Amino acid sequence: MRISDRSSIRGKMIDTLKEIILDFQEIDLNTGTPRLIEVTPVTEKATICIGVRRGGKSTFLFQLMKRLLDSGVDRQNILYLNFFDDRLHRLQHEGLAAILEAYFSLFPEKKNKEKIYCFFDEIQMIHGWEPFVDRLMRTEKCEVYITGSSAQMLSKEIATQMRGRALSWEIFPFSFQEFLDCRGIENRGPLSTRKRLLIQKGFEDFWTAGGFPEVVNLDKSLRIKIHQEYFSAILFRDLVERHDISHPRAVVDLAHWLIDNTASLYSINNLTGYLKSLGHKAPKSAVSDYLEWFEDAYVMFTVRIFDASLARSNTNPKKIYCIDHSLVTSVSSGILINSGHLLENLVFTALRRLTPDIFYFKTKAGKEVDFIAKESDGSRMLVQVCESIANSKTKNREVAALNEAMSELQLSSGIIVTRNEEDKIVVDSGQINVVPAWRFILNVAERRTLKIIN
Repeated sequence: MRISDRSSIRGKMIDTLKEIILDFQEIDLNTGTPRLIEVTPVTEKATICIGVRRGGKSTFLFQLMKRLLDSGVDRQNILYLNFFDDRLHRLQHEGLAAILEAYFSLFPEKKNKEKIYCFFDEIQMIHGWEPFVDRLMRTEKCEVYITGSSAQMLSKEIATQMRGRALSWEIFPFSFQEFLDCRGIENRGPLSTRKRLLIQKGFEDFWTAGGFPEVVNLDKSLRIKIHQEYFSAILFRDLVERHDISHPRAVVDLAHWLIDNTASLYSINNLTGYLKSLGHKAPKSAVSDYLEWFEDAYVMFTVRIFDASLARSNTNPKKIYCIDHSLVTSVSSGILINSGHLLENLVFTALRRLTPDIFYFKTKAGKEVDFIAKESDGSRMLVQVCESIANSKTKNREVAALNEAMSELQLSSGIIVTRNEEDKIVVDSGQINVVPAWRFILNVAERRTLKIIN
């Protein structure tokens, strides 16, 4: 390509960037429901917000921008780019430096004089973004906020490339508390009978709608359609395209098997055998990669058995959970999923917002407890999930498993999460609190502390 042609292409890219930057100056910020996420910028560190596609990251950026504007920051001092915008595709070839060239050609008086607030949405779409952001923070007077739908943005490799200039926060779909806020249901403070009934009704709505912000107020048929589109986009954009998978059908079939078996045990061997039975030639190593990529995209999560030996923990069967229980009902075949699995998935996502350190536990006698979660202060929470313990046989089974686990782990309390029941049960090892799901999830949300990932 001739130099003149190259210069012309770059000039057009600069003009496009200017147009996008100026368009943003005129739009109304759709800030939606305030998220209960406290992000505190740290000098000379980029703030990275990561989470599943369509989980509300872009809206959260708008909320951060609104706070800046309310504090007196000039709108022109906010630079926003969404890298899903197809007009920015050529930045992959022209280089991200064109962004600063375009911005400061519009507002030259601000360079090195005023602080610029840079918001880059889904920047992982552009290869080589890390050194650009690193240089931006070293050479310009700015704060940088980034979103991404890949847990790879937490990796040690990126931390190294950015020379430690990044702090990351996870953003999930709406929690139950945020869902209540979205619906205008007040639950803070002492609960009157009326308030409790409204919360319980809100929980039934949350049980149906799930937490993806876009669908919480839609009817069933539209919600299912959008959930299915989400799932397809995650599979093809965040897995197949991102990892250049040559046989995408195997990934799709595996994803649907995992969704159909939410809250169930799996092993690499049985997954590999399942794909082989469908005619896919996916070795164990490929299946392991697929599972890591599902988790990287924040769509499915693996839970290992609690064991002091990492080798034993890795070789034992693992359990699979989805980012959103309602997404499961929209995407699954409906043959294997039941309301007990969905309740367990709902409890998992509540715990996952609190901590990534979640395991299932097996007592020496082989009794299973659904979750043992390690909190930020080092304490452990033992949680069993059961729709109802009204049946005495079911109650005895769940209580016995928790009692044994409490004894072996030297814990004085355990929790049974149900759909509606509430009780306190004294056992040899201490006390078991039976808690309805709505109350448990709200209690977990209150215990959540600001978590800096790296």
